[in-house]
Amino acid sequence: MIGLKIPKNHADEIRRILLKYSLINLKFKIKRSKDFVYIPLIKKLEAEKIKELNFPSFEIIETEFEAHNKQPKSLKDYLKNKISSDKIIEIKKSFDIIGDIVILEVPEELENEKYLIGKAALNFTKRRTVYKKNSNIQGVIRTRELEYLAGEDKSETIHTEYGSRLMIDVRKVYFSPRLATEREKITNQVNNGETIIDMFTGVGPFSIAISRNKKVEIYAIDINPDAIHYLEKNIILNKIQGKIIPILGDVKDVLKVKNIMADRIIMNLPETAYLFLESAIKSLKEGGVLHYYEFSHDYDKPIQSVLTASSPRKIKVLNKRKVKSRSPGIWHIGLDIMIT
Repeated sequence: MIGLKIPKNHADEIRRILLKYSLINLKFKIKRSKDFVYIPLIKKLEAEKIKELNFPSFEIIETEFEAHNKQPKSLKDYLKNKISSDKIIEIKKSFDIIGDIVILEVPEELENEKYLIGKAALNFTKRRTVYKKNSNIQGVIRTRELEYLAGEDKSETIHTEYGSRLMIDVRKVYFSPRLATEREKITNQVNNGETIIDMFTGVGPFSIAISRNKKVEIYAIDINPDAIHYLEKNIILNKIQGKIIPILGDVKDVLKVKNIMADRIIMNLPETAYLFLESAIKSLKEGGVLHYYEFSHDYDKPIQSVLTASSPRKIKVLNKRKVKSRSPGIWHIGLDIMIT
């Protein structure tokens, strides 16, 4: 192909001129010898253009250039010309990466391309396994159906966030990596010496994060035996034995039997946490803080839920935020509320 042979001492100057006029063939690599640089050109330069460029020294030659090995840089690159761009954007929005596992949603109209999408996601993320969501979170133990698409069909992994290591089986327990920032916010509010109840703890991401950073005692409760199993493993994994007390059971039943009075209670079960508010408030010390989560289109509804359950005690809203979007117009709302 056509190239420009130039002395090394003029190479930078001439390369800049060629780039300015878009004359370099960027699909190929520039090559070098001891005394010369060889630049691949898009086309042979006409005499007038050569005169206009006023190169100090050059030679137009025919030579071979090595092509750039251009690797795909996005999921869109991997699926280019196979799936429409708008559908690729829709798939990318639904990505969850937990440890070395990718969990994604595949639109119904792309069901026939699900394995192609799975393979592309595997190559793009460089993770070990790709699963497809086949259901929403369901049942009291909060799990979802997952379909294997690509990689190694192994659902146990170790996920790391803000220094916490969390062993998880994505088929057996619920975990959202999208709440990492929220867990960090709550951890930063905790004071040393507190007693905390972590309702619906799952594998313990809130409890683990807090215990790693603060001197506390946490009662971590969940009805899913697999969740408690992994919580126990995570306590050992993070070397925080003695700071978290894992409890298997229904929160209401546990708090009836155990006389625990907490400085702080975490209620991250936005679908049905309102059903447990009375039990939580009975176990909260005067001046204690409730971290309450509910799906809602505004703040009024979850605040009213806490206000009703707290009566005749008073509440003070310390903070309110939209943690993440659940669906159009509906938010995962987070409230930090002091019960006096």
